[in-house]
Amino acid sequence: MWRHLCWDSGGGEMARISIGFLGLTELFISTMVHMLFGFYIFSTAVASDVSQVLTDCLRPNIFNLGAREEGGNDSKEKMAVLEGSPPPIVLVHGIFGFGKGRLGGLSYFAGAEKKDERVLVPDLGSLSSIHDRARELFYYLKGGEVDYGEEHSRKFGHSQFGRTYERGHYPSWGEHHPVHFVGHSAGVQVVRVLQQMLADKAFNGFDTSEDWVLSITSLSGALNGTTRTYYDGMQPEDGRSMKSICLLQLCRLGVIVYDWLDITWLKNYYNFGFDHFQMAWRNSGITGLVDLILGNSGPFASGDWILPDLTIQGSINLNSGLQTFPNTFYFSYATRRTQKILGYTVPSSIWGIHPMLFIRVLQMCQWRFPTGASPPYKGYRDEDWEHNDGALNTISMTHPRLPVEHPSFYVVDDSECQPLQPGIWYYKIMEADHIFFIVNRERAGVQFDVLYDGIFQRCRKHVFRSSKTLIPNESNQ
Repeated sequence: MWRHLCWDSGGGEMARISIGFLGLTELFISTMVHMLFGFYIFSTAVASDVSQVLTDCLRPNIFNLGAREEGGNDSKEKMAVLEGSPPPIVLVHGIFGFGKGRLGGLSYFAGAEKKDERVLVPDLGSLSSIHDRARELFYYLKGGEVDYGEEHSRKFGHSQFGRTYERGHYPSWGEHHPVHFVGHSAGVQVVRVLQQMLADKAFNGFDTSEDWVLSITSLSGALNGTTRTYYDGMQPEDGRSMKSICLLQLCRLGVIVYDWLDITWLKNYYNFGFDHFQMAWRNSGITGLVDLILGNSGPFASGDWILPDLTIQGSINLNSGLQTFPNTFYFSYATRRTQKILGYTVPSSIWGIHPMLFIRVLQMCQWRFPTGASPPYKGYRDEDWEHNDGALNTISMTHPRLPVEHPSFYVVDDSECQPLQPGIWYYKIMEADHIFFIVNRERAGVQFDVLYDGIFQRCRKHVFRSSKTLIPNESNQ
């Protein structure tokens, strides 16, 4: 019996060691895949810029790379074109994304912005919180100094004010000059939070309303959170804290060092969006760096960054204050790269899934919420969250469901939903992974044009308010 107990004890210890080894192996592979993909994107952008410099001699040296932000004569001409009608279409990037002017000439939306003359692509914080990004988006369009809000800034320990837009990219924006928003991934939540802020008149000096937004289109949108956050390192028990050893911890350390070094040309080229935390060495010094690394200060310590907003718990908390408004049109394209075989959810393709996402597609198929933890909401079932696109669960992308379900309509044939009605989330489910329709246009092929042409044509031909609603009123600020 003693020998049997010793064998059981030794077997259990070996099992724990094996699981730990597999976990570290998975972490190493995930880290390398993400780093290689990030390096590929960065080097592609640099190579494109260097080629342009050598071709037309517009830039004297590489240290000016990335300084091409929207401004100057081109920007003024663009804004002059945007005045009037039809309403502009604003493309809002997701996590780790970038807008026009970052990463040289690279396009996050793979050039979709060229399909229409009246398109804007703002550059927002790639890892900053949904709240902070929503505030930045408002001032990008309307103009002025970014105000993150006094109470919010005090709570999370950062400066109340950010960058200044001397002239907004659409200064006439208002109830009678609304805009269309298209958000990818976390970008759609940024837009929804912004619309709620407009409804709540949360911007000092501006008489705003929810009707400043004509339509919202969600492309692989993070409407209800994702179980991937738990694989990357968020604790499923609370959805706020991070595991000690995980992909996100490595990301956290990299971002801290990047921002602390504060290399001007590099940050002009790509910025994580934490300048209002003043983490640069000039402001924090060596002791500040130590505090940041130890988790005593900064966005990762306070929780004012994007990952806590993308857990199921964080999304429920966020959604509890967001409405679907009766005068706004809503559309959603949910994506998945999984299928059911003999009752099991598995990846639907090997070659059709980007290498950066394949491991996560497989893992998210098998997600099970820890038995010792309280489920994130009443009625939660693991099987509902199995279908995914490698970054988000398909159930999360269709329409806002948590904590209450918003009005929705599943679209099989577009003719079934004509004429379109506001206040309803029309959604489709598409076979694609999470980055199928961004960055690399060639990868999506003809489906790229089918998708974006459909979005742009709908904004131009099928989404409108009654003429009575659109009577000009120049009192809007």
